[in-house]
Amino acid sequence: MTTNQTLTVAGADLYYEVRGSGPLVVLLGSPMGARSFAPLADLIASDYTVLTTDPRGIDRSPVSDPDQDSTPQLRAGDVSDLLTLLDAGPAAVFGSSGGAVTALALAEARPDLVHTVIAHEPPLCELLEDREQLDAGTEKMIATYLGGDSLGAWGQFMAQASIDLPEGALEMIFGGDRSAQQLADERRWFEHELRGTVRWQPDLPVLRAGKPRIIAGIGEDSAGQLCDRATRTFATAVGVEPTMFPGGHTGCADDPATFAPRLREVLALA
Repeated sequence: MTTNQTLTVAGADLYYEVRGSGPLVVLLGSPMGARSFAPLADLIASDYTVLTTDPRGIDRSPVSDPDQDSTPQLRAGDVSDLLTLLDAGPAAVFGSSGGAVTALALAEARPDLVHTVIAHEPPLCELLEDREQLDAGTEKMIATYLGGDSLGAWGQFMAQASIDLPEGALEMIFGGDRSAQQLADERRWFEHELRGTVRWQPDLPVLRAGKPRIIAGIGEDSAGQLCDRATRTFATAVGVEPTMFPGGHTGCADDPATFAPRLREVLALA
């Protein structure tokens, strides 16, 4: 059984879903929301209470100021409010991509609410030697998008991330008919969420301290990609070995049936 509710926090109404029973697990994305995680959540809900949410300003979580940037710290504050509301004890938090950055920001700010963070391919560009080039690329893709060329911006994004798509896939995914909500979420991500996420700098001494436990996850198909590089650099910096997961950067959403057993294995050791 899945329950869905809304929590009003400073500047936003957060949509969230709770399903299952057992120890609390949080699934976080950015900009991915609860819809993207629903299949994975359903697969682990027989053994866990699973919390999913739409990040502020995305999908069903409207904000009072649409011009306010969404930072990892701000999103972490939202998650801490949800965890405080649920009052189910320290949680295991799985974050994917930008959601992994949110999860790490939460670990820094509220270690009392989290016992384990599984950071799956966080785009921690500021840890890389080519960060200045990456920052410039991010600014270019944002400007391209705001200039009206969404396909061009996505092409630049995929190139910088070193993600190769089949011929025609970019146009099929981002160039076809999409809902007004999808377009609004896309614009918010480029304009108000992307920059703050990829430029976030983790407090490495705090995260190295071991509370909460940090697990650095990487997709088996992500070798050589930007987030593979960033996650390996992060893992070394906090003194852990990378933990491999099936699939690529979005494996948790692309093939949840394959991803779920591995996530269960990692959660069992958390």
